Amino acid sequence: MMDPLLSVLVVAGVVLGGVVVLAPGWGLADRWRKARATRERILLEDALKHVYDCEYKRLSCSLQSVAGVLEFSVDRAATLVTRLERLGLLRSSAGAFTLTPEGRSYALRVIRVHRLWEHYLADETGLSETEWHAAAERQEHRLTSDQANALAARMGNPGFDPHGDPIPSVTGELPEPAGRPLADLPEGISGTISHIEDEPEAVYAQLVAIGLHPGMTLRVLESTGERMRIASDDDECVLAPVLARSVTVLPAEPEAARDVPRIPLSSIPQGERVVVTGIARSIRGQQRRRLMDMGIVPGTEIVPELVSIGGDPVAYRVRDTLVALRRKQAEHIHVRTVEEKGR
Repeated sequence: MMDPLLSVLVVAGVVLGGVVVLAPGWGLADRWRKARATRERILLEDALKHVYDCEYKRLSCSLQSVAGVLEFSVDRAATLVTRLERLGLLRSSAGAFTLTPEGRSYALRVIRVHRLWEHYLADETGLSETEWHAAAERQEHRLTSDQANALAARMGNPGFDPHGDPIPSVTGELPEPAGRPLADLPEGISGTISHIEDEPEAVYAQLVAIGLHPGMTLRVLESTGERMRIASDDDECVLAPVLARSVTVLPAEPEAARDVPRIPLSSIPQGERVVVTGIARSIRGQQRRRLMDMGIVPGTEIVPELVSIGGDPVAYRVRDTLVALRRKQAEHIHVRTVEEKGR
C-alpha cells in the first residue's frame, strides 16, 4: 500500500503539472499556441511584403518566388497563399498574385515599420550598416501602427530609409519608383545614387565595403559585360554586374552635368521654386542622410514658404511637406531655379 504522504505528493505533482501545461494565458500549451500563431503571422506578413514588392517594381509574383523568398517548399507556399486568399488579402489568377486593397494596406503597414526602424538604427544607434536590415526584419512584426507613428514623429517623419527606399506615409502613400540600375548607365554618363538594395546580404556587404551610399555622385568610366569601372570624388572602383544591378541611380541631365552654377538654397527668396542639383561634399554621414531622408535629393523641387521672425530657420516645401532648415544647412544644398531646368 502506497504511503499516504507519497500519494498526496503524486496527486499534487499531477495537478501542478496540469496547471503548468493547461493554465490559460501562461500555461505551456497556451504559450505554444501563441508562439505558433506568431510564427504563422510573420510568414503571412513576409509573403504580403514580397507580393507588394513585386507589384511596386512591376515584376510577376508566383508560388516559386514566394517559396524562394520565404525559403521553403512550393507546397508550403501554396498553403500560405491559399490562407491569404481566404483572409481576403490576396487574389490569384493564372498562377500570378495580386494584393487586394486590404492586403496592400497591410503590407504597407509592415513596410513602414521596417523602414522607420532602419532609419532609427542608422541615426540613433551604432549598429553596423550590414545589421540594419536583419534587425528591422524582427522589429517590423512587433511594433503596432501607433508605436510606429510615434517613432516617426520623434524622428521628424523621415521620407526615406538609409538605403534610399521611400517610407510609406501614415495613409499608405508611396512615390513611383524612379531611376535606373547603375549597370544600365552608359560610359561617360554621371548619376546620383538614389537607392542601394540591401538584399541579398552578401551583395549589400560588398557595396558597403566599397563605400557606395545614397546621395553619392559617380561617373561611369568603363562598362562591359564583365565589369563596370566608376569614379566618385577622384576615387575609382570596379564593380561586377551583380553589384551594379543592386544600385539605382538618377542619371544627370546632359546640360545639368556641365557648368551648373552652385546656387545655395539659403540665397533663394521666399516663394521662388528651385530644383536641387546636389548636396555639398562637406556634408557627410548622418547629416547628409538626414537631408536625404527629408526628400532633399537631386531633382526635387523646393519652395521657401515660411521665414521665422529672425530669418532663421526657414520652412521649405519639399514634396508636399514643410521642412525647417537652418541657414547653415541650406548653404550646403545646391539648387537651380525652375526656369534654368531646361537650359
